Amino acid sequence: MDGATPNLPNHELVYRRIREMILFGELAPGQPVTIHGLVRELGAGMTPVREAIRRLTAEGGLDFLGNRRVCLPALSLAQLDELSVARFAIEPHLAFLAADKMNIADIDRLEKVDECLNVAIAQGNVHAYLEHNYRFHEMLYAHADAGIVMSISGTLWVRVGPSLRVVLGRFGTANLPDKHKEALAALRARDARAVAQAIREDLCQGHEGIRLSLENSPERESD
Repeated sequence: MDGATPNLPNHELVYRRIREMILFGELAPGQPVTIHGLVRELGAGMTPVREAIRRLTAEGGLDFLGNRRVCLPALSLAQLDELSVARFAIEPHLAFLAADKMNIADIDRLEKVDECLNVAIAQGNVHAYLEHNYRFHEMLYAHADAGIVMSISGTLWVRVGPSLRVVLGRFGTANLPDKHKEALAALRARDARAVAQAIREDLCQGHEGIRLSLENSPERESD
């Protein structure tokens, strides 16, 4: 599940794997999934799968449907507005804090993640795009050394990630630009405010894509 953390307890590995399924587009908003289905797919026990579902439901990443089924909640425009307020406040702050703590080697590693992201864009690989985009932000924010705020940010990503997957499915990776290059340049210039601004603009672009997708969804058109 997570080869980089082999010593984690099984229930944590199961949680992280299902969380990645949500973040990286393996599950779609509104798609029902059975607990038994997850047990079979992950090769895990019923107890750790139930615990992971309980945690992810509490975080807003899953909805419990009853009859041992869960699904990814479909995001509404009103919820997107709430997520925008929270993310635009929290994530640029994490980027600002991280900027002063990163050395050249840290920035080089972050740039390699962005290079993988660019390859995914060129190939139209949605799963790889979602994964490397998340890893870029996660790696950057981790240097902020702000565990509580980082935890809140992670919960927000679980809520918004599936809708980003829908955007990519409709419009493709080439139509979702980012501001990672600007953020990297600002990091090398030791300009923390510019790093924070680049991340805020990056989030704005992503949320505008999600808004456009939601406004033009078949469900809204049929209302």
